[in-house]
Amino acid sequence: MIPVLIGVSLLTFFIIRLAGDPVFSYLQDPSKATEQILDQIREKYHLNEPTYVQYFYWLNSVLHGDLGYTKAAQNIPVTEAIALKFPATFELALTSTILAVSIGVSVGTRAAVKANSATDQSARVVSLVAVSIPVFWLGILLIIIFYNMLGWTPIPHNQYSTEFDPRADLNVHTNFLLIDTLLSGNFDFFFDHVMHLVLPTITLAFATTAIIVRMMRSSMLEVLGSEYVRTARAKGLPEKVVIRKHARRNALIPTTTVIGLSFGGLLGGAVLTETVFSWNGLGQWAADAAEAIDTAGIMGFTLLTAVIYVLANLTVDLVYSFLDPRVRLG
Repeated sequence: MIPVLIGVSLLTFFIIRLAGDPVFSYLQDPSKATEQILDQIREKYHLNEPTYVQYFYWLNSVLHGDLGYTKAAQNIPVTEAIALKFPATFELALTSTILAVSIGVSVGTRAAVKANSATDQSARVVSLVAVSIPVFWLGILLIIIFYNMLGWTPIPHNQYSTEFDPRADLNVHTNFLLIDTLLSGNFDFFFDHVMHLVLPTITLAFATTAIIVRMMRSSMLEVLGSEYVRTARAKGLPEKVVIRKHARRNALIPTTTVIGLSFGGLLGGAVLTETVFSWNGLGQWAADAAEAIDTAGIMGFTLLTAVIYVLANLTVDLVYSFLDPRVRLG
């Protein structure tokens, strides 16, 4: 993890420095800044030093838990902004991944078992279309259909309706609304939040589901042609046992990589989805930070995304050992 995180921080830090003088990212209103104020800021944050020296000062602050202050979230510490925004994105990423894996593995397996049938052809066409659809367009389309036309979902704004207030209506404050609402016994708030989750979850899961279907189908076709599968059939094992115990488990090994990286990407912040549905998570915060040239916010988000990807890869490796005993023996 350490070399990856250092590499990501180096690239991001120096690219951001190429974007312009970082001193202005510390100002609420740059138009009112005098040269004296700018000099004071440069002195305080060592911005008058060479760039490589600035990096080591910044890295020292990060190792002490100081990521700076983010203008994109009302000048609160970056660590506090992450603590506030991460739960919303985690809930959205988790529900999307569960939906994508449930559908993708099942459809991909069925398509491979019935290769070249109408089921297989339909799965391939639908997955190709799903991968090709822009996320923001799909989100807007779902809002038009299920909110504007049918009225089945609440207004796509934030994570809950305006009649609810987490600070007043909930006793537990983990910032995970699915948990806080249940622990507080506020089931009206819980179901309202779930209804707000539906459309962004479907939007975010759509393309991921298609990728999992294609990968699972490809892996299953390869596994079904293996000698151990033919041997299992020759022994007279029921086809369901052959598919479930022998073929699908091995086909999940490459598919797990796709699932892990997809989940890591979703946790990193689904910028377009969160923007379309006004979802107050990491993605929307990252977009606001980029627009405001919020150096601290951008660096904090980038480091968090790198950590998430590294942990996702670690989790995939651990799952490998469960799916494939040969990994444990190695």
